[in-house]
Amino acid sequence: MNASPADRTVLVTGGSGFVAAHLVQQLLERGYRVRATVRSTARTDKLRPLRALQDARPGRLDLFEADLLAEGSFDEAAQGCSVVFHVASPFLMPEKIKDGRRDVVEPALRGTRNVVAAVNRAGTVERLVLTSTVGAIFGDYVDVREMDGQTLSEKYVNTTSTVENNPYHYAKTVAETAAREAEAAQDRWRMVALNPGLILGPSLTPASASGSLFLLDELFKGYFFYGAPDFSFTTADVRDVAAAHIAAAERPGAHGRYIVAAPEMTSFHQMATILRERRPRDLRLPRTALPHWPVRLLGPAFGLSQRYIRNHLGIRFPVDNRRSVEELGLVYRPIEETLADHYRTWREQRGQGRRGARARAR
Repeated sequence: MNASPADRTVLVTGGSGFVAAHLVQQLLERGYRVRATVRSTARTDKLRPLRALQDARPGRLDLFEADLLAEGSFDEAAQGCSVVFHVASPFLMPEKIKDGRRDVVEPALRGTRNVVAAVNRAGTVERLVLTSTVGAIFGDYVDVREMDGQTLSEKYVNTTSTVENNPYHYAKTVAETAAREAEAAQDRWRMVALNPGLILGPSLTPASASGSLFLLDELFKGYFFYGAPDFSFTTADVRDVAAAHIAAAERPGAHGRYIVAAPEMTSFHQMATILRERRPRDLRLPRTALPHWPVRLLGPAFGLSQRYIRNHLGIRFPVDNRRSVEELGLVYRPIEETLADHYRTWREQRGQGRRGARARAR
């Protein structure tokens, strides 16, 4: 990785996604020539941020159509690239998953294998940076209690998720494992996996289907106005996650996997408290934390199984993010800044969506 960014061409898969759009922006700011894959170049709503980046830096960003499930789909985009950032991954809300293997696992696994095959055929790629998740480290929160010091660490691999139980975490686990096996089968390129927690922060892509955006959307819309259930999350700012990808590509010693998350978890109630300090009159934000018993009693009516409640409710653990700080040089933004920016763009994009709907109605 000795050439300057201006002399390097890199590929970002899933370029219109929540994380990928920030990654593309930061890569362009550093001077890279960037290629980004999207499912369709005809989607004007999803591509608007990328088109704006193209206009701001003419000739530095090219878009390619690619399908995770189509063999050879990434070959053209990967040709001549020195780094491939595989960010694209299928995501469905749990209630929309009818068949875990068909809907989540196979697309994630086949997509990763197709990207790896393109990396192998390109002949120029030196590093593959894979966007994984902390869900490839543990299946349920209760699993962390079996780890050293009951602390989340990169050295563990999720062994409890299955196609039936948490298929998204299982899909990310098998996809990361497949990429690691492909790396071991050759000696030309190195893979670095990033395992972020719940990714929050300002969205550049209002049409994104990110799970983190959906989760905070429920909080902002007032679904928990009666009280915040005692669920906590490992969190990371989307801008820090993008920066971690670039560090993983640029730092010669980067290897293995890196947790990208704050050292302490943040609960729904803490999020609401932080946001209420900025918007004290917003009655949709909960002012109290719910005791556990109503969540156990009523949770199933809201789609939460008793198993999920038992394995997550009230469980918190520290996060060992030292490798990302010491080896990637990450400086994590405070959660207050992340949430404030997340909420601000949510309100802006919600307003834009309403104006767009009124315009279409005319």
